[in-house]
Amino acid sequence: MIFKSPFPDVEIRDQSITERVFSNLTTRPDDVVLIDGPTGQSMTAAVFMDRVKRLSGGLTAAGLGAGKTVALMAPNMPEYCVVFHGVAWAGGTITTLNPSYTGPEVAHQLADASADILITIPDFMETAKAGAGGCPVVAIGTPEYDALFGAPLEAQVATDLDAHTVVLPYSSGTTGLPKGVMLSHRNLVVNLDQCIVSADFQPGEVTAGFLPLFHIYGMTVLMNVHLGGGGVLVTMPRFDLPMFLQISQDHKARRMWVVPPVGIALAKHPLIDDYDLSELEQVFIAAAPSGAELSAAISARLSCSALQGYGMTELSPVSHVVPGSAPRAGASGFVVSNTTCKIVDPETGEALPVDGEGELWIKGPQVMQGYLNNAKATSETITDDGWLRTGDIARVDSDGYMFIVDRLKELIKYKGFQVAPAELEATLIAIEGITDAAVIGLPDEEAGELPIAFVVLGEGGPDEAAIHAHFEANLATYKQLHQIRFVAEIPKSASGKILRRFLRDQVAQE
Repeated sequence: MIFKSPFPDVEIRDQSITERVFSNLTTRPDDVVLIDGPTGQSMTAAVFMDRVKRLSGGLTAAGLGAGKTVALMAPNMPEYCVVFHGVAWAGGTITTLNPSYTGPEVAHQLADASADILITIPDFMETAKAGAGGCPVVAIGTPEYDALFGAPLEAQVATDLDAHTVVLPYSSGTTGLPKGVMLSHRNLVVNLDQCIVSADFQPGEVTAGFLPLFHIYGMTVLMNVHLGGGGVLVTMPRFDLPMFLQISQDHKARRMWVVPPVGIALAKHPLIDDYDLSELEQVFIAAAPSGAELSAAISARLSCSALQGYGMTELSPVSHVVPGSAPRAGASGFVVSNTTCKIVDPETGEALPVDGEGELWIKGPQVMQGYLNNAKATSETITDDGWLRTGDIARVDSDGYMFIVDRLKELIKYKGFQVAPAELEATLIAIEGITDAAVIGLPDEEAGELPIAFVVLGEGGPDEAAIHAHFEANLATYKQLHQIRFVAEIPKSASGKILRRFLRDQVAQE
């Protein structure tokens, strides 16, 4: 059975993502649209558009515009939005890097994305240069960065809205190492409009934006929806509960966009009582599964709705939203405008009826172009007739609400971030003296899942401290191992999913 959206269809616009954002901003040039949370410095719509156009002009004059790839590694800040849209307006491609990356991780993404320049901030220059190789590095706020601005480029550089990859975030997809997800202007524009309709986004909404803008959730729902939907974004460089609550109170936030660990804080932390959140109508939770119990606890504590959504980087990212007008505990939502989904038996490929449990497949204009330089992974993820296999096990009830019930894919979700077991296993095997390794996610109430490793040592193998030191030097903080278990062997006859279930059962028996 194919499940259709109850939301009205959105217009498929012939606009770039920056043209779509500007179409809203030109009607409110004097409105403040971006605020730096820590300093309070603000940027009006007119100033934002001028900076975007001047950065585009400078990049074009420097040969870093159309056809070039600009890497961006920075925390949430108003200037992040300027760089993103400056590159897009110039006809380039932006690849967004996690600021917590180590030098080797930076090097991998820059090389894989064929980046022509890396823009960062002074605090990250050491790591950026360690991973840059021959790629030029420029820091925001320096004379070198200011020199990238030139005469304003008044019109969007002509580009194919469907074929041109405007942004290249990295995701592990359903399995394997992180891959470049190719998203077009059409993908981003339509998902912006799908979010506005399905989430009932209202002009004037102000939110405290701690969700990282390098991640597709923050990129689309915070940056582009607020700029393109008539809202205001107050950027936070990292999550800080007092700052988050202060911003929400001071700006009378109607809605909070959060991940489950922050949802837990909203439900349980005593600090919540020190702030006036009476204007709050909704807490929206996404990026990792969240149970009905958490939604109920948030609703009771804050006297508002607590709703979920579902998405993937490969979906730009939103495919399902629970509307505020029709909440349902534990549900991940209705399929959004212009989109269909079905539940498929992983063994037979047969579409299942209402309440059948199988893999969630999605079709819509927000489905990615594919994975960069990886036709095999693309064909394994997108069918010939356009269905995207999510790797998640779900069911859809008789009212059309989708519920995530399990995971077919191997990913670990740690505080909303993707952790690929294959990447951690490859890092372990690269250590001299380790002959075999397997990594799984251990359920954890606060984090969602904790990466833990099963390691087989050879002669002269490393101890636990040496393994942790190697990980700290090579992988971002959210990819660190929380437990290391030394074992005699790891079963090789099982598939990845069965192996991980076997290892989880071993932990549960202890």
